[in-house]
Order: sequence, then structure tokens, then C-alpha cells
Amino acid sequence: MAAPAPSQPRILLVEDSADHAFLYRRYLARAPIELRHVTTGAAALAHIEDRVPAVVLLDLRLPDMSGMDILARIVAADLPTRVVVITAHGGVEAAVEAMKAGAYDFLTKPFSADRLTTTLRNALESLRLAGLVRDYERDLGRDRFHGLIGASPSMRAVYRLIERAASSAAPVFITGESGTGKELCARALHAHGPRGTKPFVALDCGAITADLMESEVFGHLKGAFTGAVQDRAGAARRADGGTLMLDEVCEMAPALQTKLLRFAQSTSFRPVGGDRERTVDVRLVCATNKSPWDEVEAGRFREDLYYRLHVVPIHMPPLRDRGEDVMLIARDYLRACARAEGKAFGSFDPAVEATFMTYAWPGNVRQLHNTIREIVVLHDGEVVRPYMLPTTLRRVPPVLEPPPAARPCERRTEPIRPLRAVEREAIEEAIALCDGSIARAADLLGVNASTIYRKRAAWSGGP
Repeated sequence: MAAPAPSQPRILLVEDSADHAFLYRRYLARAPIELRHVTTGAAALAHIEDRVPAVVLLDLRLPDMSGMDILARIVAADLPTRVVVITAHGGVEAAVEAMKAGAYDFLTKPFSADRLTTTLRNALESLRLAGLVRDYERDLGRDRFHGLIGASPSMRAVYRLIERAASSAAPVFITGESGTGKELCARALHAHGPRGTKPFVALDCGAITADLMESEVFGHLKGAFTGAVQDRAGAARRADGGTLMLDEVCEMAPALQTKLLRFAQSTSFRPVGGDRERTVDVRLVCATNKSPWDEVEAGRFREDLYYRLHVVPIHMPPLRDRGEDVMLIARDYLRACARAEGKAFGSFDPAVEATFMTYAWPGNVRQLHNTIREIVVLHDGEVVRPYMLPTTLRRVPPVLEPPPAARPCERRTEPIRPLRAVEREAIEEAIALCDGSIARAADLLGVNASTIYRKRAAWSGGP
């Protein structure tokens, strides 16, 4: 068999008969699996302890122990695996006992290749679905993760990505608008993985001049340039053993991109003014509020560097797309801010909550935090009231143009239309101009969306 792909599920065949094992291996020769074979119960337990297989094809009669003993060990440990027991013809009672003890299915010898492959496929699908259920149950009610706050589906997807990528050393590329929490995401990735007790160093590539950037990343030696009065360790060295985050990496100058590519490939670098290479063990996490591929196509970001860094992509969703997360974050930060400022604030007026939920938050979570801090610092009370909101969030009613002087009715050449018909025309025209969005049309017309729904329901019987 060809070498298995890393994503192929491992199947453990526990069968002491060489002839039967040869036949089953032939049956499964074309299956996209990694098949291992052992002949004893002790060897099976050793394999399971080393790496839990997705499915165990288990003969109940083994030379050193009963297959039921192995099944009992797997069930007791609650391992994420499926056990398919194999029994001789006439051993159905034993198979049924195995099913009661926790086996997924059984095969009675002799069986065909189709029977084996179908049973194996079903066992793998059962395992996959069970994993989805576990993920769902784990996510249900989870509204925060290592400093990140949010229970929306998009944020729970971010949590799952972090969990899957945390144990790896592969570079991670985080994208998202300014203020969405890209550094918090990087810190969560660091904290959840094996490097969590090691340094986390973040560097904002957009806030450092091109002349100083190389020194900030790789450090410098005394006398390397004017003002270098002593040796200085750069971010790469300070993050040794841990995580180095390069925020706004697309702002990095082209010359330094070349050196970063070499560093990403070898984890070796030379400090400014140095004459020897230094090697560190760091995990690279990059972030940008731009589209990195657009920057590549525009010639501002090296394509080979993009492929080197863009291994595990994570996108932080904008706050306007996160639904109830807005108030979840707002309430949490209000309590924290009130404690810090010695204020009594603990909740929001319903009108304020409605404003928060409909506002677009162009500055995302950062803007929400700043808004709440401004309210807490400048006001007192237990409930945040509408008048406390910054001017950018206050709903200012539109200034209506005064109506033109009406001409006498007898001078009109066109007939006067019923008000009901004019109102219906104006509403339908507004909905059309808003691409069918009743909520947007209602906002422009200065009415509640429920008013439009009610009127349209009344019109459904005719004009």
C-alpha cells in the first residue's frame, strides 16, 4: 500500500489468523485508510495507548486474552473509537453480548469485501457525527474563550479553529477589520497551546518606521547605527520558545519582507550589526486588516512570503455581523469599567440596547469599548440612559422641509389622490429603493418596521 495521507483515519485490525488478516487487508486495499494489524491482545492495547484508532476490527478469540477484555478497556476509557467485533459463524450470541458491552457492530465469518467496507464506512461516519455532536454540545452556551467574548456561530467557529491549530507550530494568519480582536485571537491561540507558559511578543508593523523595523524584529548590536549604545534583543529573540505576532504585517517594507521570508523558513536571523546567525524556536502569527492576497496582486506583499505565512487562516468577523454578541460584550465591559472607575453602572436602558444592536460599529469591538468607557467616565448612575450616549450614537430625528404653500384646490389640474394610495406608493417605492429591506426602508421613512408589515398585511386584500 502507498504511504497514507496524514488525514486518513487509522484502523486497527486485531486478528491472530494470518490467512484471515491477509484476506481482510486485500478487501481494504483501496480504502482511504491507514491500516495496522496486530495478532495479540497485548499488542492491540499497546497500539491503542500509543495512538487511539478511529475503528478497531476486533476478533473475539485471541491467543493471550479475550477480545471482550479489550472492548471493556476501550469502553471504560471512553475513547473516541468504534469497535467492530469479528466472530466465527455460530458466535452470534457472543457478538450480541459485545454489542451490549459497547461494540458498534459485528461481522460473522465468513463475510464479503462489500460487507466489511460498508461496515467500516458506517463506523467512520458514526464517529464523525459523534464528533460533531460533541462539538455542538461543547459550544452550546460557550460565550467566551481565553479573553474572547461571543456566542455567535461565527465566533464559535473561531474558537474551534484556535483549538485545532493551537498544538501545531504552523504559522497562523489572522485577518479582520480594525478593532475585531486579532491580537486577542493570537493570544488565545498562544494560551491554548503548549507554548502558553512561554513568551508572547506582539509587534505592530504599521506603527514602526521602516528604518527601525529590522532592529525591532531581529535586534541590534552596540554601535550598529547612531544611537545604538548597547546590544538590544529584538522581538524574535524575546519570543524564543513562545509566539511572535507580527500585526499589520502587510505594512512591512519590501526589503524586510525578504529577511522575514528567510526567518520563516529557517527560524535563523542576524541582528543588525551582527556577523553570526542566531536560531530561535518561535511560532509566527501574522495579522492584517487588509486582504493579504490583494496586497500580493498589487505588488506590495511578496507572494512567496504569503504562501509561507498563510498556512492556517483565521478570520475575525466584524461586530455588525455578530448579532447578540454586541450586548454580551457591552454588558461584560460595562461591569468591568464600572468597577475600575468606582461607578455603580450595571445595565443598559432598553432604548440604549436597541441603539447598540442597530448601530453598524465601524470601529468594531474597540469602538464599543471606547464608547462604554466614555459613558462610565462622564456619567453616574446604575443604568445607562439614552442621553448618556455619545453624539455619534444618538438618534437625531430628520429635519423636515416645510411644505410648499398649497395652491387653491380649484387651480389644480391633476385630481387629488387619496392619502392611503399616496402612503402605499411611498412605502413600496422606499422598499424597492432599499433592495427589498423593510428594516432599512422603515428607518429612512422614520417609522417602525412593524408599521410597514401591518400596513402591507392590510393592503393584501386589494388596493
